[in-house]
Amino acid sequence: MQDLWRLPATDIAALVRSKKISAKEAASAALARLDAVNPKINAVVDHRPADVLTQAAAVDAAIARGEDPGPLAGVPVTVKVNIDQEGFATTNGLKLQREVIAKTNSPVIDNLRKAGAVILGRTNCPAFSYRWFTTNLIHGDTRNPRDASITPGGSSGGAGAAVAAGIGHIAHGTDIAGSIRYPAYACGVHGLRPTVGRVAAFNGALPERPIGPQMSAVSGPLARTIGDIRIALAAMAGYDARDPWWVPAPLQGPAMPKRAALCPNPDGLDPVAEVRAAVADAGKRLERAGWVVEEVETPPLREAAELQTKLWLGDGYEAQLAAAEREGDPGALACLRGNRPKVFPFDADALSKALTRRATLARQWLLFLDKYSVLVMPVSGELPFPDQLDVKDEASFARVWRAQLTQIAIPFLGLPGLTVSTGLVGRVPVGVQVVSGRYREDLCLLAGEAIEAGGTPSAAIDPAG
Repeated sequence: MQDLWRLPATDIAALVRSKKISAKEAASAALARLDAVNPKINAVVDHRPADVLTQAAAVDAAIARGEDPGPLAGVPVTVKVNIDQEGFATTNGLKLQREVIAKTNSPVIDNLRKAGAVILGRTNCPAFSYRWFTTNLIHGDTRNPRDASITPGGSSGGAGAAVAAGIGHIAHGTDIAGSIRYPAYACGVHGLRPTVGRVAAFNGALPERPIGPQMSAVSGPLARTIGDIRIALAAMAGYDARDPWWVPAPLQGPAMPKRAALCPNPDGLDPVAEVRAAVADAGKRLERAGWVVEEVETPPLREAAELQTKLWLGDGYEAQLAAAEREGDPGALACLRGNRPKVFPFDADALSKALTRRATLARQWLLFLDKYSVLVMPVSGELPFPDQLDVKDEASFARVWRAQLTQIAIPFLGLPGLTVSTGLVGRVPVGVQVVSGRYREDLCLLAGEAIEAGGTPSAAIDPAG
């Protein structure tokens, strides 16, 4: 049982529930793994071993009393440093927030704990969670355990790096423009952006977010197996009255035909050959699993991505820029200054036009996804970028944003998106994005399981030298 950290969360929960191992043993193995590899990658930036063992002891005590410990019984889970965890700083990668100590838990933390999870530690993100790279002035750089020369992704880069390196079996992340899906892609694991309203969220330690982020930011899981994504979503999706956006939608929707749309070049993305090959390979895997696969053109994505950028960064732009200037973080400033022509000024008329257009675009997509159960397309137009590429120069910044079209557009449309890791190009991960209709994460997972089963499963790795 020395290598418990290698096992899927489903196996850990079953072992703990059957008393073949204790939650304390699972937690101790996770802490040992964290100690062994985190210094090399800096994925976890805050953790308290005594608290971790206390949580595990509570799970063991519940089992001893004959109580149901929950679907995540004793499973070590990491959480991103931008959500409230009682007694911890909600830094969001900022020196400015090092003293913002949460007095209560985010609903995500509470729901994970109710499901029996043990919160192992808090994972790194870029300042303000703005970037597809993970470095900041308070916690430092997070490195990709597969190849330190490439980004671990962002903004949930610590989450992706942690779960890829076996630090915890499930990682919590957040996503407003790819921040779950891209770290999963870059680190060679799976990651689900749920539909807005699926996972209750609230940070009482911070001011209320502007309407743009309220409409599109979500919490969701990253993991090494689709099965673990499935149980993590079920745990995270519990009710919490603090989130007025939460929707009591069933986790399993009506059956639909196994019909998949395949689009290697959505809205002129022009992916590199390796990305196109991954999409084609995923299509073949689905066909072998009994799916009907049809290569198609999608409804508009580029306009949705442009409007999402405006809603995300334009709503409150001047206040965001002032905060970034106080923080002095180069990546955050590059993000805001580089996008200024796209998003500023953003007045009431611009907001009205964006929301009006959103209804039209979303309708087109919902009709499309009424015909196809899922769409399979690239996560990014490129393989994971060289680390810190976006701050190299203006051309590199533009290259990064151009490649991320499919990530940025999906939140504006209100759709769920699942990154499925499909393999490696040398040491560099590659994968695909699976999209379905609103609150049809079950269809994403169904297709994701078929794609996963057709290749080599993702597994925890030792960080590359």
